[in-house]
Amino acid sequence: MASTISADPAASTQLLDHPWDQADQARHRVPRQTRTGSPLLGVTATMAATFGAAGLTAAAAGPAAAAEPAVAAPDDSAQSAADPGLALAARIQQQADTRRTAAEETARLAAAQEAEARRAAAAAATAAPAPAAADTRAAAESAPADFAAPLAAFTLGTPYGPGGAYWASLHTGLDFEAPVGTPVTAVASGPVTSAGWAGSYGYRVVQTLPDGTEIWYCHLARLAATSGPATPATVLGAVGATGSVTRPRLHLEVRPGGGAPIDPQSWLRDRGVQV
Repeated sequence: MASTISADPAASTQLLDHPWDQADQARHRVPRQTRTGSPLLGVTATMAATFGAAGLTAAAAGPAAAAEPAVAAPDDSAQSAADPGLALAARIQQQADTRRTAAEETARLAAAQEAEARRAAAAAATAAPAPAAADTRAAAESAPADFAAPLAAFTLGTPYGPGGAYWASLHTGLDFEAPVGTPVTAVASGPVTSAGWAGSYGYRVVQTLPDGTEIWYCHLARLAATSGPATPATVLGAVGATGSVTRPRLHLEVRPGGGAPIDPQSWLRDRGVQV
């Protein structure tokens, strides 16, 4: 079917223009919206609930920020507050640490006190008071003396005192009569300080004791010790008849400090030797 187009300009204008009245315009106009904050906040809350705070921040920051996910640092206090079990475990651990620290401190103090007690005991033992002078003398007097008779077998001859035929006025020693060759031993401990011929004393050995006392062994037939240390078991010589004597004997003299002679018999008895 053929279409007929009118060449009348007025007719064309009527076809393109759509005249309507005021009522039609009012019906098709969009009502003006009043801007308030409520609708925007509602949308923001809805997006936050849907995407989360991290997603909303990334979306607001743009594509570059959204490409890198945000990493939040762990918050133990927040977790403990959110989880009652973790909070209880933390309190129990803290109490255990406190008790362990207190126990270690108590053990350390006990060890220090024990060490100080041991040190004080050792110091007290080292600084023990010395015995009194009187007690020391008593102990020395009660100790056994290291003295002995000069011969194992003998007969007492001329005692100390009035002189005989060969002495002017005083017999300065004590005579022990025994056969020639009888061993003569030291009466105490001390070195031999002299030995040899001594005129009227014949062959003589002189022993000096630690306190300075000299012991003279006279009229010996021979000398067995001429120097060196000697004890009551040391043989000094042998009984003889050398010097101014008429028969074999040992003439024994005791001279304190190397001075004048004293009674040998009393001196030996004072030291526990019965002669």
